[in-house]
Amino acid sequence: MSVEFSVEGRVARVTLNRPERLNAVNGEAERQLDGIWSEIENRDDISCVVLTGAGEKAFCAGADLKGVEKSGLDYWAESRPNGFGGLSFRRSLDVPVIARVNGYALGGGFEMVLGCDIVVAARTAKFGLPEGRVGRMPLDGGMVLLQRKIPFNRAMAVMLTGRQFTADDMFGFGIVNEVVDATDLDAAVDRWAADIVACAPLSLRAIKQTVNRTGHLSPAEAQSLRTPALVRALTSEDALEGVAAFQEKRAPVWRGR
Repeated sequence: MSVEFSVEGRVARVTLNRPERLNAVNGEAERQLDGIWSEIENRDDISCVVLTGAGEKAFCAGADLKGVEKSGLDYWAESRPNGFGGLSFRRSLDVPVIARVNGYALGGGFEMVLGCDIVVAARTAKFGLPEGRVGRMPLDGGMVLLQRKIPFNRAMAVMLTGRQFTADDMFGFGIVNEVVDATDLDAAVDRWAADIVACAPLSLRAIKQTVNRTGHLSPAEAQSLRTPALVRALTSEDALEGVAAFQEKRAPVWRGR
């Protein structure tokens, strides 16, 4: 399999497994990823997803250009409503996603990072959008997402130079949440995942769904929008359990209903 998928303790792990190609995504991997995201959307036993790449060198080096025959225009004309890897533009995935960036996150790999909610990176990781250096463009999220996440001149510096930036650079830009030594990467990711899983599953979905669906609205319009996940969370058993657990000074027992 080009992509590994497992679930344990309400944490799903999605691993790009093509280390010999720096975890670059080919057609097969793209189809597998899209299927995995769709499955996660329809499951109630997942509160958090950890996305990473196999091996030590790369998170994802982007699209696999080996053997590619289609032109840039043909690629751009194809329908990819969810962006690179089925993730960078995806707005139907209400489960929090952590990017565990263990190495190169370039091109589409960086675009997948932009589609995640929390980014934890090894100090040795490198980020970039090098498409301009091979006569292409960051079509699947880079050009439209990066300028919305960081200051304009920093976004343009990334896109117009094709340079590779360090994890510390990206922390300073506001893309990365935490930078750690490579030996501490798993422990750091596990801490973030544990904090997420400690929250009520329906609250997590309501928060992410509301954020995803209201970014284009004014604060007043966003406040008044009753998203399905928000209504479900507010009327759930877990909403009562959370208050009861707080009053009784005990850990809540979430049932996801």
